[in-house]
Amino acid sequence: MKKGQKLLENLRNGAALSFGDRITLALVLAYPTVIAMLTTVVTEYIDAAMVGRLGADKAASIGLISSTMWLVGGMVGAFAAGFQVQVAHCVGAKKEKEARTLVRHGLLLSFCFGLILMCIGLLCYRQLPLLLGGSGDIAADASRYAVVYVLMLPVMQISRTSNGMLNSSGNTGITGAIGVLICVLDVIFNFFLIFEPREVVLFNSTIHVWGAGLDVMGASLGTMLAEATGLVPALYYLFSGNEMLRQRREDFEDGRGNVSKRVRLGETLAVVKTELAKALRIASPVAVEQMIMNSAQVMITRIIVPLGAVSIAANSFAITAESFCYMPGYGVAIAATTLVGQSIGAGRKKLAGQLAYTVTAIGMVLMTVSGIIMYVFAPQIMTLISPDAAIQELGTSVLRIEAFAEPLFAASMVVGGVFRGTGNTLFPSIANLISMWAVRIPLAAYLSARIGLKGAWIAMCMELSVRGLFFIIMLIIWKKRRCSEPDNVP
Repeated sequence: MKKGQKLLENLRNGAALSFGDRITLALVLAYPTVIAMLTTVVTEYIDAAMVGRLGADKAASIGLISSTMWLVGGMVGAFAAGFQVQVAHCVGAKKEKEARTLVRHGLLLSFCFGLILMCIGLLCYRQLPLLLGGSGDIAADASRYAVVYVLMLPVMQISRTSNGMLNSSGNTGITGAIGVLICVLDVIFNFFLIFEPREVVLFNSTIHVWGAGLDVMGASLGTMLAEATGLVPALYYLFSGNEMLRQRREDFEDGRGNVSKRVRLGETLAVVKTELAKALRIASPVAVEQMIMNSAQVMITRIIVPLGAVSIAANSFAITAESFCYMPGYGVAIAATTLVGQSIGAGRKKLAGQLAYTVTAIGMVLMTVSGIIMYVFAPQIMTLISPDAAIQELGTSVLRIEAFAEPLFAASMVVGGVFRGTGNTLFPSIANLISMWAVRIPLAAYLSARIGLKGAWIAMCMELSVRGLFFIIMLIIWKKRRCSEPDNVP
């Protein structure tokens, strides 16, 4: 990461970056996040395999509620993005005091937003599975899974905001390590929380293992406990370890070397209002985008529910399996937000355009390779996740359909990260609105009624391809219009 930090300093100081430097910078910032997210995928595989051992109905209960959890998670990520982008711009412009102020205020406002989401969730978590078409034990288990998630939303919101700010400052290595820690803890917690007490044979010895026997609720509780534990090092490093963002005494002084609560309070109220307005301006389109994307996923779930428990479980497990492919794209998208955000903050629009092309190409290459791997090893992946032969066969079929969309899916994710770095989040939201509701939903409804779950995934593949092409066109237009001027650096 020392090489990456040196190149980031060159970016902020106006030094030239060669093509090789741009590739190196993108890879150095992306690889810790990619590794952490791939670790997340492996953990999700293990989680899914654990729940899969409980039976198709238990797996279906999580599949029923998962699309709604993605919707809420999208709202969490959107609010975090509002402060993440501001921090990136401040760091790029070398306005470190303003960046540190954003850290304090962003975390406080994030906690408040998380509380609001939690209160809303507690009002509707019982009825939600029924509204999604679930019934009986499946709906009851889905509610039990959801309530733990809802209660942990304030912690999750602070965690996303903290990690986003660290990423914006270029500290993707720290957030990557924290991501790996969370994944390892998730597996450990789930091992003890999901299953009943049992006997395990280890090195020819029988060991009695304690278990809480919480089944699907244990899966949710294990994930949330791991997230809460990972928040501790994130906050520590944000406030104490990061050179640019760590808090200093002078941040609280009144200009004469004295810490004044009265002065600080008055200034804080004015600054918070400005910061919150900027955060909402950035976050609102992202939130709308996430609502569009995930409400469409909820609609897809309603389309799939009548197909039966096997289709619901296969859909849920296949989505988990497919995350192996797109997590590298998300990692590169995070690097794109950091690089483009700091470049814009430093007044280097031409470099921002060059970096945008570089990271988009890297993301597409990585996800092409991962798509090929998924196509070849789809049967083995599904076997690891579920012991049910019907789920394995159906899941393998839909994974191989989806593999063809991965290159263009990568383009949409990375270009979305590029636009997020500029602070312009409206265009991606419009693109997602059109592609999801004009392409995926109608096709999924039509094809699933005729060929079942495979039809829904064919619709997904086609929609992701259309979306990727649209995002590439948006990137080309943006670069020609906004990034042709010489860099404006001191």
